Amino acid sequence: MTPKAILITGGAKRIGATISRVLHAAGANVVIHCNNSRADADRLAHELNAARAKSAAVLQGNLAASNALKGLVDQAASLFGQLDGLVNNASVFYATPMGTINEDHWIDLMGTNLLAPLFLSQAAVPYLTKTQGAIVNIVDIHAERPLKDYAVYNMTKAGLAGLTRSLALELGPTIRVNGVSPGAILWPDAGSDYPEAERARIVNQVPLKRVGGAEDIAGAVKYLLLDAPYVTGQILAVDGGREIAL
Repeated sequence: MTPKAILITGGAKRIGATISRVLHAAGANVVIHCNNSRADADRLAHELNAARAKSAAVLQGNLAASNALKGLVDQAASLFGQLDGLVNNASVFYATPMGTINEDHWIDLMGTNLLAPLFLSQAAVPYLTKTQGAIVNIVDIHAERPLKDYAVYNMTKAGLAGLTRSLALELGPTIRVNGVSPGAILWPDAGSDYPEAERARIVNQVPLKRVGGAEDIAGAVKYLLLDAPYVTGQILAVDGGREIAL
């Protein structure tokens, strides 16, 4: 059988890189999207191609540039001659306390976190229709349980949850659309935002009393993309039970 071809946005680092590796290990060809992480993306593609020749490729592009999103999907589909899956993983995360919010924050966060998944999904529909493919959006538990001082970010993820359900309704029965909602998985790169006391507080809220790993998210993405033919319109919380404890 021809391997499935899957586009992963923000697929070069952190959770995105793990998603790329897990889907590749499951037999998929992966298109690793990056914006500012080209070197990381190239290293990852080299690693995956060493394991299986001509099975990984890199596409670079700014997801906030809405006029470039259709071209990005078209390029992704051309690399392996088809497109079977789209993982909208790329995200921007930073605080926007009330009194400091400006239009640039809105454009930046909304553009990457919500506008891009919408227009990438729309551009992918013709390709995914041919392959009866699937879309997985990486949401956040803060779509339902807002994080203080992150109003704009919270709004984008709440919108992404709504988009997930709306697209599942609109694109069925041919295309399935689901979401994965991470809890405490990886601390942000800017570790100073999460001092030890704050990390301990968050972990104490989790019924499983530990932070999850990127593999937990990647496993859920793999399930929804490849192993769940009768699942659509769902948002799977992968959070150690934190959502029910808050």
